[in-house]
Amino acid sequence: MSTISMRTTTLGAVVLAVAGTLALTGCKNGNEELPPAQPSGSASAGAPSASPAAPSGSASPTTGGSEAPAGANGTAKSGQTFKIGEAAEIPFSYGSNKGGQIALTVTAIEQGDPADLDVLKLGDKVKGMIPYYIRYSVKNTGTTDLSHSSVTQVKGLLGDGTEAQRLSVIGKFEKCPTESLPKGFVNGQTQTTCVVALAPSAQTKVSAAEYWGNPYNYPNKGLVWK
Repeated sequence: MSTISMRTTTLGAVVLAVAGTLALTGCKNGNEELPPAQPSGSASAGAPSASPAAPSGSASPTTGGSEAPAGANGTAKSGQTFKIGEAAEIPFSYGSNKGGQIALTVTAIEQGDPADLDVLKLGDKVKGMIPYYIRYSVKNTGTTDLSHSSVTQVKGLLGDGTEAQRLSVIGKFEKCPTESLPKGFVNGQTQTTCVVALAPSAQTKVSAAEYWGNPYNYPNKGLVWK
């Protein structure tokens, strides 16, 4: 996978990835930790609607004729489709944090303004593209302490089901703050976070979100919210 790097003086390093990876590395503001923990400080979510409350549990998924039934003990199974606001119970591991369990809920897919991306200084790389903010919550429903884990395996899907371009921001981006799980993230704790997906034009929308797992629990067909 090819990588193109350049230095900027913006708020953070930005990685634009679609099939291959375009990486732009910049100066951080000094407060961010290196991955896997990437706190965004007190950045506010500046999208059209207010941040929704994190759900407290797992809801029943919406299933269709070709979708798989729930796995053992209510665990979501590859190919399941959920409504926005419904939770999926998912096995989760990150680094040395093994054998965890989370409830993942996509709470909103919000269209942004192309001008939102100006602070990232990407120029022609995002010219004509429309940002969409996929907001989701993560709740620890298992017994493993998931401190400093990163749940970022979420991407946008366009109306025809193809993958939207993804914009990964390391550092602060107030329109869509990306949060790692904090210290002491034990059973019952909830964290909200966000990823940016890019539609190629105003005529094409990001209409769904997909989670493919960590470490790739759903390699063939992920979990979809729409």
